Amino acid sequence: MITDTQLQSAVAELHTLQDFIRWGASQLAASDVYFGHGTNTPWDDALVLVSHALHLPWNMPSEWRTSRLTTEERTQVASLLQKRINERIPTPYLTGEAWFCEHPYWVDERVLIPRSPIAELIKQRFAPHWPTERQPQRILDLCCGSGCIGLACAYEFDQAQVELLDLSFDALEVAEANIERHRMQDRVVVLQSDLFAAAEGRYDIIVSNPPYVDADDMACLPAEYHHEPEMALAAGADGLDLVRIMLAQARRYLNDDGVLVVEVGNSWPALAEAYPDVAFDWQDFEHGGHGVFVLHARQLDALATTE
Repeated sequence: MITDTQLQSAVAELHTLQDFIRWGASQLAASDVYFGHGTNTPWDDALVLVSHALHLPWNMPSEWRTSRLTTEERTQVASLLQKRINERIPTPYLTGEAWFCEHPYWVDERVLIPRSPIAELIKQRFAPHWPTERQPQRILDLCCGSGCIGLACAYEFDQAQVELLDLSFDALEVAEANIERHRMQDRVVVLQSDLFAAAEGRYDIIVSNPPYVDADDMACLPAEYHHEPEMALAAGADGLDLVRIMLAQARRYLNDDGVLVVEVGNSWPALAEAYPDVAFDWQDFEHGGHGVFVLHARQLDALATTE
């Protein structure tokens, strides 16, 4: 906790931008905050918060850090750090922005904070699962949230039409704002949908980061996660409530050479146990993350329902 007395002392005794980055990093390190929503260390978290409070880029020239702050600026910086620590609010919700696949996206408490390891697959253009010499024509981002996955796909495949589907109207408002921010209105659209309900036709790639947190994990999530929408996290006792439906329905929306890419995180052992005859292709990631599988359309034939 940062008490009001500590805040007032910092405002009175610290003077430069660097002073507050150091002080913020020390306060974060001494607290019980959780990192992992875009930053992984106290220093990085403090740097992002301090630069945001001062309307400066986090990658500012190093010589700027010796700049002295006004009393009003010192108060703004210290108050933001106090809010981060005392209320355990993830940093991207305080700044209103998160980065994914090298691009910034608007975020707030209506959507999950982008952090999916699927970003690595997008940067690899889903190779070797999708032929590198071919451009997919249609891509579906199912349970899109902020729209970051679908928009990242639109950047990587500049001829593809991309659809963003989500059940939450609140999330779709954020996704719409991000489409406008990235000027993708000509190729990316959003639709309110209960999973595939609003989908039409077939897609080359279906990619999804759906709710997949099981009941045990939901009960012990760090406080930061409780600022995120529960409906975007919780997925029943084993975390597979939505994934089971997706596996049963995805085939009818995939082209014959299409691929399904889904993140299930810590619920991957439950999924492997529930479908012992399915050869899930679990992905390895250079920058961390786990629980993402790829299935080709032909592998979904045996799981498809006719409903």
